[in-house]
Amino acid sequence: MTRYLITGAAGMLGQDLQQALAGRDVTALSRADLDITDQDAVSAAVAGHDVVINAAAYTKVDDAESDEAAAFAVNARGPEVLATAAVAAGAKLVHVSTDYVFDGNGTSPYAEDEPTDPIGAYGRTKAAGEAAVRAIAPDSSFIVRAAWLYGAGGPNFAKTMIRLAGSHDTVSVVTDQIGQPTWTGDLARQIVALLDADAPAGIYHGTNGGEGSWLDFTKAIYTEVGLDPERVLPTDSSAFVRPAPRPAYSVLGHDAWTRAGIAPMRDWREALHAAAEAGVLSS
Repeated sequence: MTRYLITGAAGMLGQDLQQALAGRDVTALSRADLDITDQDAVSAAVAGHDVVINAAAYTKVDDAESDEAAAFAVNARGPEVLATAAVAAGAKLVHVSTDYVFDGNGTSPYAEDEPTDPIGAYGRTKAAGEAAVRAIAPDSSFIVRAAWLYGAGGPNFAKTMIRLAGSHDTVSVVTDQIGQPTWTGDLARQIVALLDADAPAGIYHGTNGGEGSWLDFTKAIYTEVGLDPERVLPTDSSAFVRPAPRPAYSVLGHDAWTRAGIAPMRDWREALHAAAEAGVLSS
């Protein structure tokens, strides 16, 4: 029987991974359970497992600009340590990365083999983590890039927008950032499908299909939960000055799934409807 280890198991994706692997032999370790930068602790945790899924990450995009060292420790050093331990144990490694490894200046979906060119500290640390995994475990690792995640198990954009509707007559949301809203439930199941298919090692883009702006996403959220989408007003990024730059275009291509004989993830609107039906937006 395959033995799975999930790091970052208390996070939004980590919780959905546990559900997607229900009934299997799974060790789920939260940040409090395992410091992924601690080589000895990681080696001990990985030993005896066949698959390691790294859902641990430093995701405070703005904070990373002023404390890149803290982000680097988790997002670059951590994957390096995990990859080293996984290779020693003969285990496969699934490392979850991000659209932020790209500059966001594209106009067509980014291919899996497109050169990375991050524009901020968070993206730089995640790109460094990818590079470490590829260098250490090129034949036994999967890098799965995610983006615009929402789910039941943690704070996220969808829940924030619904909460704001309770205290604001209208909400202003940007139209000049384009991406792929992605349900962590779908991503978790896709990662399991990737492993079950014995797919080739490499980079895969773990995002729901289609594309839309944050405005499109918010209007769709409001429609799903019975709020008036006309309460969502358009604005642009100049109205929200933040320490870290955001990629303007974060649409990822999905050709690697097709090459591996695995269906890409469904359209984001279909996934959002399913998530709403499952109570994810009201949890």
